[in-house]
Amino acid sequence: MMQGNTPIPGAPTGVADQELAILNDIGRILSSTLELREAFGQIMQIISDKLHMHRGTLVLLDESTGRLRTEAAIGLAPDDIERNRFALGEGITGTVVATGRARIVPDIRKEPDFLNRTGRLSLGSADQPISFLCVPIRIEGRTAGALAVDKPYTSDQQLKSDQIFLDIIAAFLAQAIQINRMVLRQKEELLEENAQLRAQVRDRYRFENIIGDSPAMHEVFATVGQVANSRATVLLLGETGTGKEMIAKAIHYNSPRKDKPFIRVNCGALSGTLLESELFGHVKGSFTGAIRDKIGRFEAADGGTIFLDEIGTMEPQLQVKLLRVLQEREFERVGDTQVVKVDVRVIAATNIDLQEEVAKGNFREDLFYRLNVVSIYLPPLRNRREDIPRLIDYFLDKYNRLNDRKLRRISRDLLNVLLRYPWPGNVRELENAIERAVVLSRDEDFTEDLLPLSVRMFAQQRRISQSSESIETLTRRLADQAMADYELREGEIYQLVIDQIERALIDRALARCNGVKTRAADYLGINRNTLNKKVKELGIEALD
Repeated sequence: MMQGNTPIPGAPTGVADQELAILNDIGRILSSTLELREAFGQIMQIISDKLHMHRGTLVLLDESTGRLRTEAAIGLAPDDIERNRFALGEGITGTVVATGRARIVPDIRKEPDFLNRTGRLSLGSADQPISFLCVPIRIEGRTAGALAVDKPYTSDQQLKSDQIFLDIIAAFLAQAIQINRMVLRQKEELLEENAQLRAQVRDRYRFENIIGDSPAMHEVFATVGQVANSRATVLLLGETGTGKEMIAKAIHYNSPRKDKPFIRVNCGALSGTLLESELFGHVKGSFTGAIRDKIGRFEAADGGTIFLDEIGTMEPQLQVKLLRVLQEREFERVGDTQVVKVDVRVIAATNIDLQEEVAKGNFREDLFYRLNVVSIYLPPLRNRREDIPRLIDYFLDKYNRLNDRKLRRISRDLLNVLLRYPWPGNVRELENAIERAVVLSRDEDFTEDLLPLSVRMFAQQRRISQSSESIETLTRRLADQAMADYELREGEIYQLVIDQIERALIDRALARCNGVKTRAADYLGINRNTLNKKVKELGIEALD
């Protein structure tokens, strides 16, 4: 840029000012766009208008073919531009690119190397000399192209001044071309990386790569396989942590929409206007804090899938707007009257009973039926225990790799604990337990002390239920052990002991009564409903 602000040697003051103004215009054009063809055309027009250069061409070397192609031209018809192709070393322009040295021809009528391939000049009838100037465009020491112009000959001094000026313009163009190529390379790398990531995601969510050998999960996969290729709205049901988002992604990435966006919205994380704005967007000034226009998640998901998690928490006024989107595929942004049309597949998920919410008046019945076109129930982990060993192996591989650990060996007794534990948090709780164990591990052995407190307490309770100790002895031992093993306050120790004793009593009663709760309640002398409540709280398995 410093060179562009320096008057060109030998140029009159007025000409120098004009050339500086041209360089300023060229810099402005190049800095305003990455579309080089458009920028080159504007630059060639400026050179032609202000320096009386009748015709001009900018050619670049196509490294894939080894030929020169015209990127921009002034004074040439489209057919002329198409014919204006050279091999490297062919004609004046080809020689300039091949050698990297400028060529200045005072009178092209006397220059045998000038090919006049386009026929743009009637050399035989020209009544005055036509000068031809061609300067190389160099990028990182290599010639990438050339800038060529012709104009009426005035003097050798003017030609020299014009050459210096064109050299400066060529340097501007070289910098712009280099930046453009860097941007294109980065864009290609990002596109390639994005394609690879999409391929990895699609592979990850292929049905055969989702862990689930239990009959319940086979039923889920069968339904997902049928619904994936349709446009139907899907409602995913199940407890927290059962993998509803994973199944939503499996539906999307196995559908014709797999190359379009998958947008997730947690409806329970926001409420009121904030959730409405998140879903449908807003216009500037529509509410306090709306300082600019914003598109919503529905608009961002156009052509793809939107996953509405915790749909049961949505407020009634938003349910009305969502119903319209499902019915008409259109909506308005917050604070706007313009209708936005979208093509979006909706997958919703909830861990609450929507039919019960409908009965209570908390959820619109018409919206429920719109969402419940195809419902898929994801079973809790305690109902698919045969999948636990494979899930453990998967999470061990994952977190060993992420944390550079080698935790692997697990005893049969510990595996049995993990198989029998009720996992109230389902697969998510199991994953967190395995991650914790990996992070805290020091060698390959998976020991009980690596597990969370809730699982260790469960393991201890199982051992207690199989013990032949009297209740009095058991109570004293549990209290002593709780004080020694756990950093708990006095009240917490008391509750821990009570819970363990209750579990031991219920386990023994159920074992005596072959798992039948009605008989076990009679044996314990308590109401069956009380026993049901305790069984649920303590995660004990029993027959009805």
